[in-house]
Amino acid sequence: DRQQVARYGLNVEDVQQVIEMAIGGAGVSTMFDGDRRFDITVRYAAEARSEVATVSALLVPAPGGSRVPLAQLADIKVRDGASIITRRENRRQISVRTNIRGRDQGSFVADAQTRLAAALPLPPGYRVEWGGQFENLARASRRFAMIVPITIALMFGLLFLAFESTVDAGLVLLNVPFSLIGGVLALFLCGIPLSVSAAVGFVSVFGVAIMTGVLFIAEVNHRRMKPEVGLEEAVVGAARARLAPNFLLILVAMLGMLPAAMASGIGSDIQRPMATVIVGGLMSTLLLTLVAMPGLYLLASRRRSPSKALLPLH
Repeated sequence: DRQQVARYGLNVEDVQQVIEMAIGGAGVSTMFDGDRRFDITVRYAAEARSEVATVSALLVPAPGGSRVPLAQLADIKVRDGASIITRRENRRQISVRTNIRGRDQGSFVADAQTRLAAALPLPPGYRVEWGGQFENLARASRRFAMIVPITIALMFGLLFLAFESTVDAGLVLLNVPFSLIGGVLALFLCGIPLSVSAAVGFVSVFGVAIMTGVLFIAEVNHRRMKPEVGLEEAVVGAARARLAPNFLLILVAMLGMLPAAMASGIGSDIQRPMATVIVGGLMSTLLLTLVAMPGLYLLASRRRSPSKALLPLH
């Protein structure tokens, strides 16, 4: 009570010093033992500071030599308080942590944000921040949203320079959704939510899918350069010629990723999503490149001549 403190000619610091020494202890001197130093701290005995009544009876020295009971200067109550006060950017922070199982982080946080906004209106000066793995996921999602379109555009530009044909470049880029199908299906079948490591796996599969499409389109164009070879014969022959090399390439890559896809120890939460996406994406890339890609090439190339810019070496 600042008015009572001022009435007795005291200030708040005088009262706080008495409380600090009585309950928390105050250093009065230092003891030296060789090279070691020990602070000498004094405080009231336990029976003089264990109850509200005894604390209320603490005497605070006042000007003139008088002593004023603490009960006349402050309202003393026992209340539960925070055992630890944490701060972030010089602002107090209370952390609520949770582990998510059986759901992806994005949908869980979206649901939690909706319910929290409806059930807990925040007073002025308070705010809620969603951090942890979700913060990392949101940051990575923003980066991927910017990097992936730029990467695909650069790929298309390089493919156009290689084939000198927008049709061939577009057909090669169709392998990207082919790999997406297998990766998404693999995550769904394994019950693994989408995460940052899974997104990295998708990016890794894109490179293999693009390479597979480039080799197939180049092989078809090479066969079409022969006058006696028709369009359908060139497409079928290229699919057969690329079957064994593509199968061996993708099989070796899949076998290398299977241990990580089936991992269950420390670090498996990062390895499994990425490896699962790569295995599923490679499988769909192999099947759809040799099944769907020939049909798409036939539809797109019936009335055009083959590109001579990029041909395989024999």
